[in-house]
Amino acid sequence: MDAVTEITPYELLGGEAVLRQLVDRFYDIMATDPRAAGIQAMHAADTTLIRQKLFEFLSGWLGGPQLFIEKYGHPRLRARHMPFAIGEAERDQWLLCMFQAMAEVPMEAALRAHLEEAFTRTADFMRNQ
Repeated sequence: MDAVTEITPYELLGGEAVLRQLVDRFYDIMATDPRAAGIQAMHAADTTLIRQKLFEFLSGWLGGPQLFIEKYGHPRLRARHMPFAIGEAERDQWLLCMFQAMAEVPMEAALRAHLEEAFTRTADFMRNQ
């Protein structure tokens, strides 16, 4: 009997190319939407490295290649974000950018709903204020 293969969110999204598009759109929105000025100020002017790190993290988080873990080890999300004051406003700004990026990247409604819920839980977990 064949084992049932579960399709990952990474695959449902469209893999590497679409994930890269999502991450780039996220950072482009953060850089240009005045409503995200608070979190934009936490980032270096050159977002090349952080774009790559978010891409690598999300790859594994969505069930694709574990690129971040292979390079940096366990993500330790809260510890990595502890130097930054993250309250409700920062959480909401991050989610605003991600939800807008997701609205601009083609994906099925069920996947979008799943990701919105997962991103909301994770962003809320990052709060340290």
